[in-house]
Amino acid sequence: MARLTDQVAIVTGGGRGIGMAIAHALAREGATVVLAGRTESALHRVAEELKQYGASALAVPTDVTRDDQIQSLVLTTVHKFGRLDILVNNAGVGYLKRLTELSVEEFDTMWRVNMRGAFVMTKAVIPYMVEAKSGAIVNIASLAGKNSFIGGTGYAATKWGLRGFAGSLMLEVRESNIRVITIFPGSVDTHFSSSNLRGNKITQAEDVAEAVVFGITAPARTMISEMDIRPTNPK
Repeated sequence: MARLTDQVAIVTGGGRGIGMAIAHALAREGATVVLAGRTESALHRVAEELKQYGASALAVPTDVTRDDQIQSLVLTTVHKFGRLDILVNNAGVGYLKRLTELSVEEFDTMWRVNMRGAFVMTKAVIPYMVEAKSGAIVNIASLAGKNSFIGGTGYAATKWGLRGFAGSLMLEVRESNIRVITIFPGSVDTHFSSSNLRGNKITQAEDVAEAVVFGITAPARTMISEMDIRPTNPK
């Protein structure tokens, strides 16, 4: 039995990788999925794929560094579907370089996408969830948001920031029955990962997607605020 029937979700970075896997997982559970991202052709391709589940899907090209596009995305969603239940802040970018090699422009890009984009997206949707007295904000962070490493001076900073943002937000909105869930994957088998691990030795995008569904569909009395995801045996 579908557990998210009648619910409406926005997934940023929904055209590929983890975002695409999350979109599929939500649609399988009956959710209407609004796909946001910069590559319009990829968004439309995923929207077509979601039809196999009998789900409604909408592709809305969106750059999360553009406040006007974020506002348009949220308004389009609410006007078309009449509600907004789930936001998945998945859009992300990473330049894994030492401080001496990382440009200010690269740092700014990571901050604007990974941290500021999630902040502005969340700020845009929260009023609708507060009014409805329900909702779920899911942030796709990274174990880099808990563990320091060489080459992470910029990327890890944005993910640590996302964790702090999510923890504080959870305390602010929980009385409105809004869940704030942050997922911390390690290396995932996507275009983003440079890991040499493959197959069952590395986390798959679908594993992250299942964690998202698990958190969203937990009993109403329960909020799973954080989940770490890593391979059982990476050796």
